[in-house]
Amino acid sequence: MKPLFVLLGVFGLSCLLTWFSGGQVALLLSGRIAMAAMLAFTSVAHFVFWRGMALMLPKALPNKKAIVYGTGVLEVIAGIGLLIPAATNITAILLVAFFVLILPGNIKAAREHINLERADYTGNGLSYLWFRVPLQVLFITWTWYFGIYLAY
Repeated sequence: MKPLFVLLGVFGLSCLLTWFSGGQVALLLSGRIAMAAMLAFTSVAHFVFWRGMALMLPKALPNKKAIVYGTGVLEVIAGIGLLIPAATNITAILLVAFFVLILPGNIKAAREHINLERADYTGNGLSYLWFRVPLQVLFITWTWYFGIYLAY
């Protein structure tokens, strides 16, 4: 829920600031800034709650801490890439793929009641998917729209 508030809040604020500063809303820029801010926000969880995120990964994967930290770093890099015009398109394409690839981890977390903050199995369970799957679709659509579609 928090990433959604960050995404929409920063988007609204960016639209407002670009309107005040330039007389019109810079929709494309505001959408990219919002996604970059959301990625920066969610990347923090990779370092603070890495143990909980490691539970989302398949048991057979080695070096779970490195994978969780690595995906956190990737989120920061992707956020920066969205803000560099020459890198926006490729970053958006890779970010859409990233969002698709992490969806099974979110499904696993819901099925196993993983609580990311506590790193235990006291999470919300399958009801979490009713929110998480549409949220993931929103992230994918947002990235496509502001990073690929509007860029052309």
